[in-house]
Amino acid sequence: MKVIDGTDNIHERFPYPVLTIGNFDGVHLGHQAIFRMLIERAREKQGTSIVFTFIPHPLRVIAPERAPKLITTYKDKFQLIENAGIDIILCTNFTKEFANIPAEDFVTNFLCKILGIKEILIGSNYLFGKGRKGSPELLKELGKECGFSVTVVDEIKINNSVPSSSGIRTLIAKGKVDAASILLGRAYSVEGIVIEGAKRGKNILNIPTANLLTANELLPKDGVYAVTVEVNGKKYLGATNIGFNPTFGDKKFSFETHILDFNGELPGKTMKVSFIRRIRDEMKFANAEALAEQLRKDIENIRNVLRSHICN
Repeated sequence: MKVIDGTDNIHERFPYPVLTIGNFDGVHLGHQAIFRMLIERAREKQGTSIVFTFIPHPLRVIAPERAPKLITTYKDKFQLIENAGIDIILCTNFTKEFANIPAEDFVTNFLCKILGIKEILIGSNYLFGKGRKGSPELLKELGKECGFSVTVVDEIKINNSVPSSSGIRTLIAKGKVDAASILLGRAYSVEGIVIEGAKRGKNILNIPTANLLTANELLPKDGVYAVTVEVNGKKYLGATNIGFNPTFGDKKFSFETHILDFNGELPGKTMKVSFIRRIRDEMKFANAEALAEQLRKDIENIRNVLRSHICN
């Protein structure tokens, strides 16, 4: 896959370009359905599948107070799009100047003159351009003038729910990671670097934990989770606690994971945590011994949950 940083860096004409446009935060099952259709159309015409997206999220520029916490980092989003089989990602810097481009000018000057688009696939609710005046109907009108066709992709339903980035963000924020994962088509995951913590897990509780420093903006609701963990290409079962360690009176947020049946050294290593199910709220215990007893119960519960998850 080729990544082009901005329309100014387009220096060639692509064979029969077929394009979709959007933010694609989370690259959920709805996005994936559009990508599959995009790739299929490009292959039928021996053409090029192109995803046009933005950095940062438009609301960061237009209305920062309403900007969402993103489901995926930009790095992860690009990797997921590449995994889908897309030929080219065209990523432009979303600025106030870009936001003020009328939809007609964007289509005529960028999509037609620069890219020479032949087909565009969009979701039924996608709007673009200044004042969000760009609609599927407008695209179809402009397509007649510029020589491209427009396919509006119907919404898909998963368990009677329509996948949407905003809906998935809400589920994750509520700790409903299993429901979010169904709409994502994969377990919701967070990646980061393992850093040194207070070492209470190992020294006080006899349950060693790895403290994760992550660039992910959106994290699940505080609590204890059954997770799977990937380190150095190997996968393990794990128990993650997200919160402020109220038993110890901490005020600093922590993201701690106990990896089941693991004895290696982790500080400095990259670790990916995939959330399977929320087990319970974070709680304040009378002392470290009571906390350790509960954690041992949690781990046994999590071991059973993950065994069931793997078997299914």
